[in-house]
Amino acid sequence: MRLVFMGTPAFAIPSLEALTRAGHELVLVVTQPDRPKGRGGKLTPPPVKEWALRYGLPCLQPVRLKDPAFLAALREAEPEVIVVVAYGKILPPEVLNLPPRGCINLHASLLPKYRGAAPIQHALLSGEKETGVTTILMDEGMDTGDILLQESLVVGEEENFGSLHDRLAQLGAELLCRTLSLWKEGKIKPKPQDHSQATYAPPLRSEDEIIRWEEPAEKIKNLVRALDPAPGARTFWQGKVLKIWRARALTGPFGGVPGEVLALAPEGIVVRAGEGALLVLELQLAGGKRLKASEFLRGHSLTPGTVLGS
Repeated sequence: MRLVFMGTPAFAIPSLEALTRAGHELVLVVTQPDRPKGRGGKLTPPPVKEWALRYGLPCLQPVRLKDPAFLAALREAEPEVIVVVAYGKILPPEVLNLPPRGCINLHASLLPKYRGAAPIQHALLSGEKETGVTTILMDEGMDTGDILLQESLVVGEEENFGSLHDRLAQLGAELLCRTLSLWKEGKIKPKPQDHSQATYAPPLRSEDEIIRWEEPAEKIKNLVRALDPAPGARTFWQGKVLKIWRARALTGPFGGVPGEVLALAPEGIVVRAGEGALLVLELQLAGGKRLKASEFLRGHSLTPGTVLGS
């Protein structure tokens, strides 16, 4: 099929590659403008732009999707379908109504659960045992369009954001290709979402990354998983940021107060939580490297009785 592809982050790359392998004609790629990145604030192109330039595909980065010049270029491309994968903006009617076979979006959740920008992180924060990907026929709402196809997978007990992100990106690419094939043949009947079952996944804020030791250990463990490999769940020790990268929840009665280091075990550091305790397996002090707990303790005098977060 003749396609325009709209996407921005690394999650979209497997879909681009799969569409190319499947023989679809990518006539135009649309992505977000370059953004400042790093301490120097250097303008950095999004991964989708880098991919498009590498393979010699025309790429547009409109600031406004209603810009007349952009809409003219979109009409000139004459797509049968506009494919959207983590583009990052809601499409206006002028774009939605342009392709004759509609706009198809790949979303990284089992809609109507986790509508919004951060479905993978929120699935991990909620301790979901299963999640997946959904293709929808887009409308003017945020992830509210009729469902075309869905595919689920089991979330590993200690799986982190990086691993789940990559698995869903690959699963989504396969589902997207299957969707387009069946859509072209008229073999999919769009199914309205049950909006009463909708939940939302807004972007995480900086304050959401702070560990609140009064919360249950299981909840803290899920926060750690959701923020690995970036930006990291953080607490404080000796006035410095201490990031927790891997942890396990422990059950049973524990003494002490939330945030208190209870023991230095061979496998990790046991920290009291509001309910249960957290076994910290990997951590990183500001200015240092990410280390296993045993390596960290060889170079730092973290002792039982210390209260983290204060």
